[in-house]
Amino acid sequence: MLLAIDSGNTNVVFAVYDHDQLRASWRAATNPKRTADEYAVWLTQLMALAELARDDIDATIIANVVPEAAFNLIGLCRRYFNSEPLVVGRPNCTLGIGIDVDMPPQNVGADRICNAVAAQDRYQAPLMLVDFGTSTNFDIVDKAGNYCGGVLAPGPNLAVLALEMAAAQLPRVSIERPPTVVGRSTVPAMQSGVFWGYIGLVEGLVRRIREERGEAMGVVATGGLAPLFAKETAVIDKVDPDLTLWGLHLIYRRNSNK
Repeated sequence: MLLAIDSGNTNVVFAVYDHDQLRASWRAATNPKRTADEYAVWLTQLMALAELARDDIDATIIANVVPEAAFNLIGLCRRYFNSEPLVVGRPNCTLGIGIDVDMPPQNVGADRICNAVAAQDRYQAPLMLVDFGTSTNFDIVDKAGNYCGGVLAPGPNLAVLALEMAAAQLPRVSIERPPTVVGRSTVPAMQSGVFWGYIGLVEGLVRRIREERGEAMGVVATGGLAPLFAKETAVIDKVDPDLTLWGLHLIYRRNSNK
């Protein structure tokens, strides 16, 4: 079995694959100071609830975009799973796709690479991937299946936090679809700005990317907020909540020939 770890800026996700089957997954808030021992106690208990044991795991892979978290995640794999983890972005990690960008490939976010690998496997390229995370990422997979760049924008939660921090009279609000576009009090007005503002962002960028590339492109969304936004716009064709994890699984398989 494979333990796949997706360490993002907001959450770290642990998933167990039994060959191609996703057996279970768990999410925790990202905290670079959390030690390998703390991860092990928490994860071992959750695995037991899914009738899994640490000894069931015989391989590990990590996609990490928080450099300070790498030491403890690698330590978790080595000490508690007796495994030297494959780390996405390191020279010894074969991706199976081309990286066509104007910077070293290892500088591309590991999560963005995993999404591209998974999308190439599951869908027909060319593709646009929209990941609603800490940032809202728009990533492009071309006709040949190569990753070739994208767009990064602040995520909805960052927008809410920025409003709360910068404006003395504005509260923290939940991200949800308001009953009307025009809010008649502060909270629904803020919710409308974030919700419909991001719908406009997605629709506008999808249109501009398609125009710039001059081709029809399918749009696949992932990330925790993807279902909320996808149901309010026709430009998103598919929501795939496990896209990053599937990419991790595929990358491991390509490096292990399993």
